[in-house]
Amino acid sequence: MIPVLHLAARHGRVCLVAGLLAGLLLPALAAVLRDWLPQLVALLLFLNAFRIGPRRAVGGLRDLGRSAGLVLLLQCALPLGLVLALMPLGLAQAPLAVALVLMLSAPSITGSPNFTVMLGRDPAPAMRLLILGTGLVPLTVLPVLLLSPALGEVQAVVLAALRLFAVIAASVLAAFALRAALPPALSDRHRDALDGASSILLGVLVVGLMAALGPALRTEPWTVAGWLAVAVAANFGLQLATHAAMRGAGHAEAAVPVSIVAGNRNIALFLVALPPAVTDPLLIFIGCYQVPMYLTPILLTRLYGRRAPA
Repeated sequence: MIPVLHLAARHGRVCLVAGLLAGLLLPALAAVLRDWLPQLVALLLFLNAFRIGPRRAVGGLRDLGRSAGLVLLLQCALPLGLVLALMPLGLAQAPLAVALVLMLSAPSITGSPNFTVMLGRDPAPAMRLLILGTGLVPLTVLPVLLLSPALGEVQAVVLAALRLFAVIAASVLAAFALRAALPPALSDRHRDALDGASSILLGVLVVGLMAALGPALRTEPWTVAGWLAVAVAANFGLQLATHAAMRGAGHAEAAVPVSIVAGNRNIALFLVALPPAVTDPLLIFIGCYQVPMYLTPILLTRLYGRRAPA
């Protein structure tokens, strides 16, 4: 079993591409896996937290303060700025605007630490942004919802965010407790095995996330093409802009994990919080958004560079 996991760790990008293709070509399998998404997410979080360990995940007080500031910028300032820019134009309630505002309001995807590992960077900053960002969603989303009441009821979004945070907290705390009972340092062999297991899980996870896209691609190909163009531009555009800003500000080491988080957001969180009238038109966009998301470790390797995993 260990050799299989090591092979998956060396070819993590292949796992991601295989998952994307399976999600498009095997709609029945995607529909089945969609029902298991919460459990898959929880297991992926557990593996991430166990690999990183509590000390690296938490970091120092300075790291936490910087991470909190980045969360406020990425999840509150950016969507508020977009809403305020679109309101005078009467475009704030357009489907495209709603999709982008919700994307910017969402926290990091659970796979951001894995993508960071695939690019050979320290996943701890991405894990901090994931945990803090999800925990602060009930606060950061409030101003956005108050300015955009058509997005749905504040209470529903807050409750959904709290449920997601509870899943993350339970998974992370369980992983930290198990890690504390074992030797403090993981061997390279065990770390590679964890990376391989995470790569396989990510490939399975994306199959379920693509459940809505496969049927739409067969019935509305041009609509899918339009939303895919928007998703690629938004995802990669945010990553490129964030990477340039972080390096320009002298934070080159944190530039890659922060950029990955900036462009890859857990917009699916809002599917369980907002009314169907808001989310139904966005299902194709959410499916399209998985494409640049899961291709990030492949297409942006040249920009980010690749090192041995931390």
